[in-house]
Amino acid sequence: MAAVTPIKPFSPEETRWILDHLQHPAVFLNMTQGWPVLHWTAQHLSGCLQDRLIRFRLGRKEATNAPLFETQCSYIEANVAQFLRWTQHQTDVGSFSEYPCSEYWAYADYKYITTLFHDQPSMFEDVKWSEFGFEGRTGKESTLWIGTQGANTPCHLDTYGCNLVLQVQGRKRWHLFPPEDTAKLYPTRIPYEESSVFSQVHVLRPDPRKFPQFQGARAHTVTLEPGQVLYVPRHWWHYVESIDPITVSVNSWIELEVDDAARVSEAVTRTVVCALKSVPSDDNADAWLNPTEEEKFSHEENMQYLNLAVSAQRKTGLCHSKPSPDPRATQPAKRDSCGRLKLRGDGVRLPFGEHLIPVKCQDDEPEKTVPEDSSGDAAVSPGSDGSAGKTRTCGADLTRFSSCDLAADHGNNQGPSLITTNDLLDCLVHPDIISRVTELLLERHRGGHL
Repeated sequence: MAAVTPIKPFSPEETRWILDHLQHPAVFLNMTQGWPVLHWTAQHLSGCLQDRLIRFRLGRKEATNAPLFETQCSYIEANVAQFLRWTQHQTDVGSFSEYPCSEYWAYADYKYITTLFHDQPSMFEDVKWSEFGFEGRTGKESTLWIGTQGANTPCHLDTYGCNLVLQVQGRKRWHLFPPEDTAKLYPTRIPYEESSVFSQVHVLRPDPRKFPQFQGARAHTVTLEPGQVLYVPRHWWHYVESIDPITVSVNSWIELEVDDAARVSEAVTRTVVCALKSVPSDDNADAWLNPTEEEKFSHEENMQYLNLAVSAQRKTGLCHSKPSPDPRATQPAKRDSCGRLKLRGDGVRLPFGEHLIPVKCQDDEPEKTVPEDSSGDAAVSPGSDGSAGKTRTCGADLTRFSSCDLAADHGNNQGPSLITTNDLLDCLVHPDIISRVTELLLERHRGGHL
């Protein structure tokens, strides 16, 4: 008997239409039935990869008020079988033996499937992004992530594209913040990684003395379950943590037209960062280049890259446009009498319901307790760990502080410290500044001044 193809709640055309109109993060349910990639548990991947070594990032399980950037982690190479034995506190775990599982979490992140399974191309077809309206898009254009409980990525925004994330094994909790809150996230480009703007704030344990504006940031929190797909719109900040013993997820960054201008901005940023950080000085001894970046570039190489980006952007015919998000995203969301979102003022509503769940802002959630055994739709509602129901106390909420948070350090101000190279860079390559510089460069190029 032939296998029955599951009926999906949205056709590829409908799903693409939804994605084109979504202005906020949302979770798709019941869209991945029948996808072979759902069998990609860590155990399954161990059998596929056999003894192939992959790089794992390891971080200490300790509570601090500062983000653990990738430059501060340890790195080892091991196979997935060794990783699984390590999580079970067994012996014969290869390079993991120096890092007790009780003290460290591990993350095999940013693993490009096209490289990982270059000798097994049939596995690319296990990922079917074509059902989301992106014809021909498979695992070849995707990335694999394998982690343990506590594994996380520091809060950041991606300068290119939007993001689709499929959870395969275990659960991950996402903390998202809108682009308008960028100033409240205290952006930095140190450590430097192309296409990633990091936040200086540890969003789960923020320091209100150093980052007082973060109190106004609007957190959108969701726990992603296996089989669900999260849509992350362009330039939304996100902090991601694994909350189950083993997690596996697959994502794909979707290109957008405005990425052409974003590449100019990234070229400007790289040129400025490399120029200042490559100069020997006492305060340039930090590990400023993210491990994901393979090499430093000379100023000549960076200028060539910048000119290529400007020329490519001009050829698209978009050089007259300001490098900013899709204008639709800047329009205020309209709601009907029942509070449901409308699109572009045309009266068409997004099909939120049992198959599409919006990721809501914590501040919009009523003060009520979420049942510990909640399931179904509640699994993708903000605060599904139960935190939404806790009474807010001084300094305890993710995005709320009060005067008593600041009192402990009152009177201990030692005066302003010296400005460092990184302080200067935070200003020079601030997203708002880089956006304006990009606009000026494109105007000069269009006018023939370059």
